[in-house]
Amino acid sequence: MLIRAGEPVAVPTETVYGLAADATDSQAVAGIYSAKGRPSFNPLIVHVADMEMARRLADFSPQAEQLAARFWPGALTMVLPVRADSGLSPLVMAGLPTVALRLPAHPAMRALIRESGRPLAAPSANRSGSISPSRAEHVLASLNGKIRMILDEGPTSEGLESTIAAPEADRIRLLRPGPVTAAMLEEASGLPVITGKDNAKIEAPGQLESHYAPSKPVRLNALRAEKDEYLIGFGLMPCHLNLSVDADLREAAANLFAALHVADASTQERIAVAPIPDEGIGTAINDRLRRAAA
Repeated sequence: MLIRAGEPVAVPTETVYGLAADATDSQAVAGIYSAKGRPSFNPLIVHVADMEMARRLADFSPQAEQLAARFWPGALTMVLPVRADSGLSPLVMAGLPTVALRLPAHPAMRALIRESGRPLAAPSANRSGSISPSRAEHVLASLNGKIRMILDEGPTSEGLESTIAAPEADRIRLLRPGPVTAAMLEEASGLPVITGKDNAKIEAPGQLESHYAPSKPVRLNALRAEKDEYLIGFGLMPCHLNLSVDADLREAAANLFAALHVADASTQERIAVAPIPDEGIGTAINDRLRRAAA
């Protein structure tokens, strides 16, 4: 099995395709950084098969237990204090005292973790900073020749990376918006959710200013295309490709990265994207778009 041999494998989760490797093997983790061309100060999310595995890796406060009970398996990653006896490669934490953990819902990813018997570090399966992959062909286009295996299970259902949150005793810090919204976290925990902007340090994946970026310039809040632009629309409007004609934010989230891949491969020199309402999962869509345009 490639994972046990220390090689990274591309595998789908419900959010995007991940590049998975044994999180306890530093050489395997280095292989992820190398395939992606990823800066090593950027920590990786560790995926687990069940709560038992999760509790062996990190200390769970009552607040973390509460969120896990509500949102796992699913699209929530929690940043928690790493246990001294976790056995995780230090490269996964990028020098931090915390680890980003997720129990994914996708059966292919869960089966891979169980089969390998190891927690799997798995950032998105693409070159660092470029558009995240929501289909196997996106992985192939970005990492062809860098990895030996892609498990193709069709398009991912959420299409946006997981929400990342750091639960504390009296609040939850939202480090990256995603499918689990701030309102959902507040309702589940009874705690206030604050946006964890601490520019001094990178605490979790997806916090780099420029990220998820196509090779072409991106213009946001565009109502019409300029002559050299490929326009990605939302709601009823003339455009090259529409994220959701019905203005459905969940549908738009699921289609976002695929649309950016299509626009990036088009003959137009620039990409324009229609305004997206900044509410619910729209907050996460706008977060990705701002970083793509940075």
